[in-house]
Amino acid sequence: MEIMITSPVTLTAGAIAEIRRLMAADGFDPEQKLRVGVKGGGCTGMTYILDFDHKKGTDREFEIDNISCIMDTTHEMYLFGMEVDWQDGLHNRGFTFKNPNASKTCGCGTSFAV
Repeated sequence: MEIMITSPVTLTAGAIAEIRRLMAADGFDPEQKLRVGVKGGGCTGMTYILDFDHKKGTDREFEIDNISCIMDTTHEMYLFGMEVDWQDGLHNRGFTFKNPNASKTCGCGTSFAV
């Protein structure tokens, strides 16, 4: 098992609190880890993935504030240095992504281009 010493992404205190809330829900599978990644699609080309999943063979594992995280090794070049935050405002609720590798982002903040 390969575990990274440094985290390729960061989570704000708000994101950590929301992730812990989700992990504390009834029925959560403690064998799952927080998956951070990308997939094709969205209005600017790529969409962020933030979900719970089981580790796969091409994943690298890292920890953020005692939260076990996984990322496909091929996604690291798109996400290295990204910050994930949680917004809980009246007009904006959900995870947000600040990605220094994005050359263009959409208005909704969930897709980007490199």
